[in-house]
Amino acid sequence: MITVIYPYRNRELERVRRSLDSLKNQTDTNFKTILVDYGSDETTTRALQELIKQYPFVDYQYLFTGDQPWSRSIALNYAIRRADTEYCFMADIDMIFAPDFIAFANLNSRPDQGLYFPVGFLSEEESLSEKLYDHYKIKFSSTSEAAGMSLFPTEKLHQVRGYDQFFHFWGSEDNDIHNRLKKVGCTIRFCDDKIRMVHQWHPNYRQTETRKLNRELQLSGVVELNQQHMWFNRNQELTVVNFENWGIVISETQYKILSTLPVQKVTNKKSEIEHLLTARFTKLNEGTAISVRIEEDPFHNSIKYRLKKILGKKVPQYYTLKEINDLILRQVVTMYGHLPYTYKISENCKSIEFKITK
Repeated sequence: MITVIYPYRNRELERVRRSLDSLKNQTDTNFKTILVDYGSDETTTRALQELIKQYPFVDYQYLFTGDQPWSRSIALNYAIRRADTEYCFMADIDMIFAPDFIAFANLNSRPDQGLYFPVGFLSEEESLSEKLYDHYKIKFSSTSEAAGMSLFPTEKLHQVRGYDQFFHFWGSEDNDIHNRLKKVGCTIRFCDDKIRMVHQWHPNYRQTETRKLNRELQLSGVVELNQQHMWFNRNQELTVVNFENWGIVISETQYKILSTLPVQKVTNKKSEIEHLLTARFTKLNEGTAISVRIEEDPFHNSIKYRLKKILGKKVPQYYTLKEINDLILRQVVTMYGHLPYTYKISENCKSIEFKITK
C-alpha cells in the first residue's frame, strides 16, 4: 500500500482541487494521502482546510514553519515518519494523475526498488481547462534527469533517515535521495513507457529571486550551494546524513514560546552582525536563546556619515540588510535548522526579526 505525500505552502486552491480530484478518481483506491501544510498563511490555511473536507482520504497536517524558509526535505520527512504503509510516493500539488496511476504503482512496488516517473507539462491555458486525463495536450515532458516524482519503500527511507535536511528553498534533494538509496541496495527504475501524470503550469519561482531584501524568504546562491552539497554527499558515499530527530519540526508550544521572547535591537554594523554570527551562535547552549531585531543604524544614512566617509575619516562598516539576510539564513539552514527558530522580514523590509532557542 502507498502513501501519497504532498508538501505544500500557499498555493492556489484550484490547483489543489484538480490534483486531489485526480486521486479521488483513481481506479485503485488502495492508498493513503498526507498533505503537509508547511506553514501557509492564516487565510490560505482556513480555505484549504475547508476544501479538504471534500476529500476524506486526505490526512491534513499543519506545521508551524511559516516563519522559516521552505524546505521540501523537511516537509517530506515529517510525513515519511508518520506514514504506516510499505511505500511512499513523493507528490507535488501541481500534479494531475492518470486514473490508473495508483494501480500501476501498487502493482510495481518492490521492497528493494524505487520508481520515478516522467511528467508531462501543460501550457497555462491547458492547465486551466477541465477535461479527462487522456484529453490533456502535453507541451513537453521531463527526462530521467528530473527525479522528483518518486516512489520509495518506506523502510529504505527510514534506513537513510529520509531526505537530507540541509536542503532548503530549491534544488538537489531528489538526486541526493536517489544516490543515497542506491548505496543501501535500493535500485531505481525510471518508468518512461507512459506519461502517468501531468504538471499544471506556474511561473518559474526560481527566477523571482531578487538582489534586494524581500518579504518572501530568499537566499542568494542557494541552488548552487545545494548542488555542491549533493555532490559532496555523493563523493563521500554517504547514506545517513540527518540527526536522529529528522522529520521533527518546531511545535506549536515552541512557536508560542519564541513569539513571547523579548527582542534585542541590533544594527547593521558589521561588528555587531559578526559578533552575532560567531560569539553568540557558538554559545547557544541548552536552554539559551537568541532573540534580535536587526535594523539599519540611523547614522549609516546620515549626512555626517557621508561627509566623514568623503573626508577619509574613520567610520563604522555596514552590511546591507540583504547581505545580513543571506549571512544569517545560510548559517541557520546549514547548521541550526534542526532547532526551533523563527525568521521574519518586516512589511516595509526595513528590519529582520530572528529568534532561535536550544
